[in-house]
Amino acid sequence: MKASDAKKLGKKRWLGSAFYFMLCYTVLLLFIFLMIVINYGENWTEFFAQHYSQLLTLVVGALLLFGIVYYYYYFEDKDFFAHGSNIFLVFSIITISVVICVLFGKYINIYIRPSCMLALVCVFLFNRRQSILLNFVFSMLMFLLDVYTGLYEAYAADGSYLSLILSFMCGTLAVFAASKVRTRGGLLLTGCAIAAPTMVIVFLLKLPTVYELKWIKLLSACGFSVLGCIMSSMFALSLLPVFEFAFNKLTVFRLRELTSTNAPILVRLQKEAPGTFNHSLIVAQLAETCAVAIGENAELARAAAYYHDVGKLKQPDCFTENQTDYNVHDELMPELSADIIRSHAKDGYDLLTAARLPAIIADVAREHHGTLPIKYFYNKAMRLSGEDVDVLDFSYLGPTPKTRIAAIVMIADAAEASTRALQNRNPESVERVVRGIIEERMDLDQFDDCNITIRDLTTIRMTLVEALSGVHHHRVEYPAIRFNRAKQAVKDESENDK
Repeated sequence: MKASDAKKLGKKRWLGSAFYFMLCYTVLLLFIFLMIVINYGENWTEFFAQHYSQLLTLVVGALLLFGIVYYYYYFEDKDFFAHGSNIFLVFSIITISVVICVLFGKYINIYIRPSCMLALVCVFLFNRRQSILLNFVFSMLMFLLDVYTGLYEAYAADGSYLSLILSFMCGTLAVFAASKVRTRGGLLLTGCAIAAPTMVIVFLLKLPTVYELKWIKLLSACGFSVLGCIMSSMFALSLLPVFEFAFNKLTVFRLRELTSTNAPILVRLQKEAPGTFNHSLIVAQLAETCAVAIGENAELARAAAYYHDVGKLKQPDCFTENQTDYNVHDELMPELSADIIRSHAKDGYDLLTAARLPAIIADVAREHHGTLPIKYFYNKAMRLSGEDVDVLDFSYLGPTPKTRIAAIVMIADAAEASTRALQNRNPESVERVVRGIIEERMDLDQFDDCNITIRDLTTIRMTLVEALSGVHHHRVEYPAIRFNRAKQAVKDESENDK
């Protein structure tokens, strides 16, 4: 989002986000009070009357905790909380985690609570910094529940601070342990990996009981904490697909699924537009390499490049890479041809949005041509009319790239198509083409809305030159000799005669 847009929409959006925030906070409190009512049964009114001051402390403490969350996003990531769905997502994760932990702690054992579940879910849906913050808020919230609700009277002697330390430390360990995980199986193994340090933490926290000869309690606490870590990864594994689908969020797991050649849209692209599919595969390889070079998300760049041209599925035969001998544009006016060509950007966006693919991938499909002119049909219209024509009638409708990923795909897409048409694909020729592509887009202000730098563009240019020189490499010309079985048989007979 541009700074001017943020100022224009800021007040309205932030009033809405504050309303959503308070609404979600109220719903969370209702869940907490409902659990208290269920716990005390018919005596819940008596509990509320006798402990109203403690409950008020709980309400205010929870409000302060979520105030920290609100101000964190206000200063660090305004656009995140400017969308109500993100607020609902954060509170949904916290509410579900609280309910699950309370149930396990109340009816089984306080140490078996899947305290790492929230951290494991958040590290895949958000980033490490946000995950650590939300894990801290969750740990403090569970501490308030342990102290002021009386839900764990059986464990009062253990001290609620034990569960606070356990939740915060183990959740933080889980964030760092899972940050490099790229498969769902790896997520399950993460729960087993953090079980060892968790057991050590519990052992140290419960060590004073050794002098009281309470070995059974010590061992059971360690055992339950290990089970809690394993169950945390199992719950996270089960809940992540739900959050991915319900809130249309992108995780490394979903990226892997979207970039599989068995993905429905890619299967359709391969069958109906094989030329576009092959072009997308090469662009994806180039985009991934460029993303690595400038420190962007390589898997996201690859996924966005796979889907950037799916709008061509609407009329695949109208695009050169899918044509054989017949070109439909030879019979059309250039204005109509330009409309067909430029519509594939919006058609791709509509197709991906309808299929509920992540917004960032759909946005790349719409933005990868920006507002560039369609030169071939503009030039054709100039020749047919014999006079100047409005270049806007032969330009893509935009918008221009809003992210560095979209800019990468824009450059890689044009570079692959342009270098494919070169007769001489030596590094010098490729470098000249790629440099011209980047400079033209800079002159036409295509990168004004994304935070890409001149250094990034230089790195992308050098990376593409090296990669394209390898993709479109020369081969030795084979001699025009054809072998067959008869010729080989004659050769063998002549050798036998000798």
